[in-house]
This record gives sequence, C-alpha cells and structure tokens, in this order.
Amino acid sequence: MIPRYSRPEMVAIWSPEAKFRIWFEIEAHACDAQAELGVIPKANAEAVWRAKDAEFDVARIDAIERETRHDVIAFLTHLGEIVGPDEARFVHQGMTSSDVLDTCFNVQLTRAADLLIAGTERLLAALRARAFEHRHTVRIGRSHGIHAEPTTMGLTLARFFAEMDRALSRLRDARAEVATGAISGAVGTFANIDPAVEEHVCDRMGLVPEPISTQVIPRDRHAMFFATLGVVASSLENIAIEIRHMQRTELREAEEFFAKGQKGSSAMPHKRNPVLTENVTGLARLVRSAVVPALENVALWHERDISHSSVERVIGPDATVTLDFALHRMAQVVEQLVIYPENMKRNLEATRGLIHSQQVLLALTQKGLSREAAYSAVQGAAMRVWEGGGDFLTEISADPQVSAAFTGPELAALCDIGPHLRHVDTIFARVFPE
Repeated sequence: MIPRYSRPEMVAIWSPEAKFRIWFEIEAHACDAQAELGVIPKANAEAVWRAKDAEFDVARIDAIERETRHDVIAFLTHLGEIVGPDEARFVHQGMTSSDVLDTCFNVQLTRAADLLIAGTERLLAALRARAFEHRHTVRIGRSHGIHAEPTTMGLTLARFFAEMDRALSRLRDARAEVATGAISGAVGTFANIDPAVEEHVCDRMGLVPEPISTQVIPRDRHAMFFATLGVVASSLENIAIEIRHMQRTELREAEEFFAKGQKGSSAMPHKRNPVLTENVTGLARLVRSAVVPALENVALWHERDISHSSVERVIGPDATVTLDFALHRMAQVVEQLVIYPENMKRNLEATRGLIHSQQVLLALTQKGLSREAAYSAVQGAAMRVWEGGGDFLTEISADPQVSAAFTGPELAALCDIGPHLRHVDTIFARVFPE
C-alpha cells in the first residue's frame, strides 16, 4: 500500500485513527448493552461515550504498546486516561481482545467492500456506455492470437461487462460473508458476557452475530473474501490484456487516452505505451498474492492462535487498497478509450476473405459433399491465400467441386460479413436486459 496506487477514501478505512475509532465504538456499545442488563452502572457507560469526540493519540497508544506489548491493552489504557480510571473500569467487561480485533476487522472489510462495489459499478457504467456506442463496430475476432471470424467491439465490451457484473455479485456475496461480529469472550462460550451484548454491538456496527466464534471469527469467511478479490483482479487483468493487445502498433484498434504533454518514453519521443493497463496487470498480481495466505489462515490451533494476525494486518489494507485503485484506473481507461474503427476494418480485411471459410465449408456440406471433402477443398484454397495467393473468393471459386455447387453470386454471398453480425442484438439483449 503506497500512495502511488492508493485512493484516499480506501486508505482512510485502514488508518490507525479509523481503527481506534472503531475499537472505541465496539467498547462503548458493549458498555451500553452491559448497562441495560444491569451488569455495570449506566453512569459508567455514559461516561465512556463522553470520549466519542476525543482525538485518540496514536503516538501515545504506540508508546504504551511498546511497554505492554499488547495493542488492545494499550488502547484501553489510553481510553482510561481520557475517560478517567474509575469511569472506565467496566470497559471490556467479559470481553477478550479478539472480540474487538475481529469485529473491527470485519467492519473495515465491509466498508472496504462498499468502496470496491462502487468502483465496480463505475466500471460497469463505462463498459455499458462504450458497448452500446460500438455495438456494430466490426472487428476481427481472434483465437490463439490468429484471425478467426468477425465480431464487434461492442460484443467485446459487452463480454467484459458481463464478467464484471459477475464480479459485482461476487463482491456483494463476499461483503455478506464477512459482515459478522463476535463479542463472545475467551474461547467463545459467553462465560462472562451475555450474548445480548454481542447482538447489540453487531446491530450498532452494521454486522450480524457470528453463530459460533470460538475465540475468533472463523477464517473461512475471510478466505472467501480475499479469494473473491483475487477473481475480480483477474477479471480486470483480462480487460487490460485485451486493451494492451489492441494498442499494439500493428493492430492499433484502440488505445489508452494520451494526454497533451504526456511522454511515452525517455528515449523514444514517438512512443505511446499502454502504461495504465500494464499497471492494472501488475496490480492484479499483487491482489492475487493475498489469496493463498488468506486460505492458509483458515486452519488455526484449537479455539485460537494469532498466526493469522500478522497476515491480515498486511493483506487487509494492501489487497483492498490495490483493488480499489485498479478498479477506478480501469474505469478511467474504458471511459477515455480511443477506438479506431478504420483500423479494425483494415485488420478485418488483412487475410483477404479467409474469415469466411466456415460459411463456405458448411454450405458445401449442405450441397451434399462429405465434411472431409468440403474441408479439404476449403482448406486448400485457404492455404494458397496464406502462402501469398490472391483472395479467398478467387481461390475457392477455382475449385471444381465448389464451382459445380455454387453460382458466382451464391459464392460471393457466402463471403459476406452479414451472417456474422445477425445475432449481435440478441446477445446484447441477454447481457443488458431491460
């Protein structure tokens, strides 16, 4: 997590100030619930809330932690300094550190998920707008990097829209997965705290109670969350790779917006490089690097150990901040993407009609030729074109079996682009239902 690849809104969620504010709210809400149950005096609960406008001194908490070597105790000590030792004596009543740490972590993850969802929605809006703009802009489809058959730029963008729409659903599910809290005490048995306290705190913090938490919230939830971030990052890379390929000089079907005054290379003034999408590709690798550690956090000793803690202190902020930045970077790329229909047309025609080979093949089988004979005739003509001959229509017309099966106008009709595009609107209706 470095400023270069961070947005302030997401960084703020993971700041020490935000963390300590959440810790305070958890403790204060727990005091309220304890007071309602008659476990602690209401005056003490009210006294804790008088610190709600206090600025927690991060440096002071850090100083206490250097002595206590315990972050939650350091915070509680500082809170007592603000509230007063007598007024604060019932804070953390019946609770354990993980009640605060895990519940806070899940609050942070749900808030981070909200920003990730918003970023995905921005990207979806951009993909939708550009897909409709270029619904019928014809370009060559490629398999194995080789010209295959025609498609449209709109279909390419619609495909990415559908993928990111699935990403949106996954992020919403991932948010729900980690939106649980636990105030269940040591080993999670509620021995020294009433389950009503947990229900109250979770309600106030926008969570639901974890059904069974031992001393920690089960980490399979977090594994699913970070795995989802990895999948979303891979989808962003999928879009980025396509744009990077389209920007290659010999294709130049689309390119990232190149701003006035922008420089592409320190050595070569002519360069216009796909640096933003290359950046997204790299960021996707970073997000995915959090997945395996999150999976390995699932297996903990008995009711609790803290082998997961150091991992989550890193991957929590790093993965969410990085993915958040990547989502908004990709949205900007799509919003400003420069598209060149004429270059798409040029590339479409580069193989001189070979893109219609399947239409001729299928038509020959309809005329009675075996598939093997039809394939041999069409491939023979196609290979002559590949090897430097004329155009496909001329070569295929010269084959006796083909000329016997079709008139000139019939064969020319088989080399028309229309059939490739006749179901574009059908596909759009599936991707973008009204």
